[in-house]
Amino acid sequence: MANPKLESRKATSIAYIEHKGAYGEVPWGEYMEKLYGWAKEQKVMPGFFPMAICYDNPDEVPAKKCRSDIAITFKAFKGKAKATKGIKTKKLPAMKVVTLSHKGPGSEFGNTYAKIGHWVHEHGYEASAAPMEIYSKKPEVVKGITIIYAKIMVPVKKRKK
Repeated sequence: MANPKLESRKATSIAYIEHKGAYGEVPWGEYMEKLYGWAKEQKVMPGFFPMAICYDNPDEVPAKKCRSDIAITFKAFKGKAKATKGIKTKKLPAMKVVTLSHKGPGSEFGNTYAKIGHWVHEHGYEASAAPMEIYSKKPEVVKGITIIYAKIMVPVKKRKK
């Protein structure tokens, strides 16, 4: 695994579905079909990589109560894209993020987040918003284990001394 690094993320618009429940039990296929269908209906250009914004730490919050937004980025050409039943929109501001790529089972996400957390602390930052997981390709099953490809981004700000 590479080392975390600090990056700037541009402001972007997202369309999302609010999900409550275990992060490992998100109905991705269903949500992606709805989100990309919405993009077509709204005549907006969807981004290539789906994402999740994870609001709760699954080590501290019961799985069935974990909250996340399952999202796609989009660009509107004329007018504004409108939220529709079950799909909301919002603009994510430009932000500094600490990033690290994850390639492995979902059960190892904790290790990736721990490495980011260590970097954040060691470099004088603190988390400023919920982490995001950008999925760079579809998961694949290798020897019976689902391998997830994601770039984890944790928004940060300099820690006050």
